[in-house]
Amino acid sequence: MTTASPPAADRRRWLALAVVMTASFMDLVDVTIVNIAMPSIQRDIDASFSVLQWLSEGYALAFAIGLITGGRLGDIYGRKKMFLLGMGGFTLASMLCGVVSDPQLLVAARVLQGLMAAVMVPQVLSIIHVTFPAHERGKVFGMFGAVVGLGAVSGPLLGALLTQWNLFGLEWRPIFLINLPVGMAGLILGRRFIIESKAPKAMRLDLVGVALASAGLLMLLYPLTQGREHDWPLWGFVAMALSVPVFVAFVAYERHKTRKDGSPLVELSLFKVKSFSAGIGVQLTFGVATGIFFLVWTLYMQIGLGWTALRSGLTGIPFSLAVSTAAGMSVQKLVPRFGRKVLQAGALVMATGVLLYIWEADRYGADIKSWQMALPLVVMGAGMGLIVAPITDSVLSEVPREHAGSASGLINTTQQLGNAIGLGLVSVAFFGVVDDADPRRRALADIFGDAFTHAMWWVAGGMAVVFALLFLLPKRSHHERPEEPEDEAVPAGEQEKELAAR
Repeated sequence: MTTASPPAADRRRWLALAVVMTASFMDLVDVTIVNIAMPSIQRDIDASFSVLQWLSEGYALAFAIGLITGGRLGDIYGRKKMFLLGMGGFTLASMLCGVVSDPQLLVAARVLQGLMAAVMVPQVLSIIHVTFPAHERGKVFGMFGAVVGLGAVSGPLLGALLTQWNLFGLEWRPIFLINLPVGMAGLILGRRFIIESKAPKAMRLDLVGVALASAGLLMLLYPLTQGREHDWPLWGFVAMALSVPVFVAFVAYERHKTRKDGSPLVELSLFKVKSFSAGIGVQLTFGVATGIFFLVWTLYMQIGLGWTALRSGLTGIPFSLAVSTAAGMSVQKLVPRFGRKVLQAGALVMATGVLLYIWEADRYGADIKSWQMALPLVVMGAGMGLIVAPITDSVLSEVPREHAGSASGLINTTQQLGNAIGLGLVSVAFFGVVDDADPRRRALADIFGDAFTHAMWWVAGGMAVVFALLFLLPKRSHHERPEEPEDEAVPAGEQEKELAAR
């Protein structure tokens, strides 16, 4: 039997929800807002193309590496404490991004921003879990999904507006500085209204696992991103080759750690579940494809076609609206009826949109208009929406309940890792074509148009791989497993005392 919460507690927990959802919104917007401002950043601080890549790559890589560790820190030291630490660090890093003028310092600030997001974001769902009773979580997660959709729509448009307005002559800097008042308000309200909680059986932090995973990823991705600028030196290929034994050492150590104290960074037993392994492959490949698309799309419109940030942002609205609409339909109406077929349809629809875009870019060339891009963008967005909303539930459907938390964190990490790999591959898929072209014989718009269509074939190939891997997921998700044990939280009476004392 559920005990009704006193009115004061009820108000406070909804305010706590508003704070954590605002944090999620900040993160989602920051992932997409930078792409639209890249040409302005390039002009203002004379940034190279590799620096532009690292503005997204550094954030995505730091976020991917830190996600599992960030979630584990919340389990050990408290979700509220880590959430506030992450939000404070994210706000500070945003300020640094907004004031530095050196390209390398800007990349370093973005890496710090990604690390702080990795501490902040994993706490959000855990805080919701312990703040709201089971019968209210459906409504709360529905609101959370709406915020995700709003973040997807708002990021590019907000970035375009802030860049176009050139507030106080600051050019692109307001896209980062806008986080300061939001972050400070979140810190004040979060400290007051969020209730502290910890996992009932918090494991130890696997520092060796973190070090090995980080080293392997950096050895793979740094040469991939920087190699083009240095004419693909030998050290880059050596570093990428040596990343393989580092990953092998990581797996071996995780097995040792499991036997030793049962607290590895990655729960390797999850990969014995066929649907989970396939789902990790789906998330990785999908992340690679979207990582390539979003960066080259912005460079194509703003540098190749010479469009303003605002025009580029407005061009993307049909895509964002299609993603949000299809995501809502897939979860509420389509997946309960058709199961896995919805995700497979999403992969085919998105691939169709990519092929339409390639055809239009080839046909219209530099004369292509925003309205002509609307059809392929709507088709691509609809396909993406059919995948992104139900994929996590499908991947987790056969995972044992006791490992659901670890598996969920690994899924999110894999998607971010795929995004980082995709951003690294832009050097090959896009800039390789740009470098091989002769700007004295061809217009910049034509060169960037060819590079865009070449990169889009990579995206289409990625969606074909996603479609094939989806056959390994269960035809329908299962929800019959028993509820997991609740996490440790301050008892209700103690919550009221804590809140009253503030």
